[in-house]
Amino acid sequence: MGDSETFGIEKGHGEEVVKWLNEQAKANGTKLEARLYGYIVSTKNFGDFEMFSWIGDVQIARKMINKASKRFKIKVIEGGYKPKERIFRMKKFDYAKIRKDEKTIGQIEFEASRFGKGEWEVKNEERH
Repeated sequence: MGDSETFGIEKGHGEEVVKWLNEQAKANGTKLEARLYGYIVSTKNFGDFEMFSWIGDVQIARKMINKASKRFKIKVIEGGYKPKERIFRMKKFDYAKIRKDEKTIGQIEFEASRFGKGEWEVKNEERH
């Protein structure tokens, strides 16, 4: 079981997509539970996203969020890509892909404080 908080859904579609993700997981008998946590991330190049967390298998989560992008014709953030270097930093980092209709249209680098309840912030972004 894994989890991630760096997945997002184009603003305005969060509730319907999370509901659909949970219904699909239940119908398919897969272990995935998604929930919004009331946080919006704004990007310069891609717009605003409602962030959500999930618990389950990372491959299933990525597959399902891509299906949701295609079904609802929206942009999504597919997160959970950890940096390869093992350097201790004062902040934690995560990397994500921006997708629309299963195509990667950009990348985002997130950072958050290691201490306390720091929300993820966009540190860097680029279009493809």
